Amino acid sequence: MNPTQTQERLRFNMIEQQIRPWDVLDLEILDLLATIRREDYVPRAHRALAFFDMEIPLRDGSIAGQFMLSPKVEARMLQDLHVQKHESVLEIGTGSGFMAALLAHRAAQVLTLEIDGELAEAAKTTLARNGITNVEVRHTDGSKPLPSGPSFDVIVLSGSVARMPQNLLGSLKVGGRIAAIVGDEPMMRAHFATRVSEGKWETTQPWDTVAPRLLNFPEPSRFSF
Repeated sequence: MNPTQTQERLRFNMIEQQIRPWDVLDLEILDLLATIRREDYVPRAHRALAFFDMEIPLRDGSIAGQFMLSPKVEARMLQDLHVQKHESVLEIGTGSGFMAALLAHRAAQVLTLEIDGELAEAAKTTLARNGITNVEVRHTDGSKPLPSGPSFDVIVLSGSVARMPQNLLGSLKVGGRIAAIVGDEPMMRAHFATRVSEGKWETTQPWDTVAPRLLNFPEPSRFSF
C-alpha cells in the first residue's frame, strides 16, 4: 500500500470503528469527515496519530487545554448541534482549526477564538491553505465577556469547563444552541442548551466523555469544611 492508500485506509477505519459506533450516523457529516483532511491540522510531530482515538497535543509542552479533541467527540458535537447553512457560529478554543473547518462547511460564518497566539496564527494559516474562507480566527481569551446582545445561532466550546458559562448564553439568538463538555474527571457530560425564548432554555445531556480543560473558565472551590 502506498502512503496515500494507507492514509485513506486509516481515515476509513477512524470513521467506521470510532465515529459510527458513537452514534454519528448523519451521512453528510460522515462524508465531511471523509473529505476534510484531518492530518493537515495535526502538528507535524504528531501527524501519525491523526486518526487515533485520542486527544493530540498541539505543541510540545502544551499547557492545559491545548489539545485537539478526539475524532469521535468532534463528530458527535457537530452532529448534535444540527448547524444549518444560514447560521453563524462562535467557537471557543480554536486549537488546530479542524473543528472550525468542519463547522465552516455546515454554517454561513464561523468566528473562532484562541487564547494562544501561536496556535491562532497556525490555525489561520492552515485554514487558508485548505481554501476555507468563511472562518475568522481571533487571538483572544474566550472566557472573557463578549459584546452584549444575541449575535450567534450556535456556540461550541472545544474543550471542557466546570460549569456551563452563563456569560455566553446571552450571545445566542432565540433558537440558538450552545454545546459544552461540563464537569470534572473521571466523568464529564456533553450539555446542549437551546434558547427557546427570552429567558427560557431547554437543556439535554446526551452522552458522557472526558476532555481537556479550556483555559481561564471558573473552577469550583475545592475547599470543604
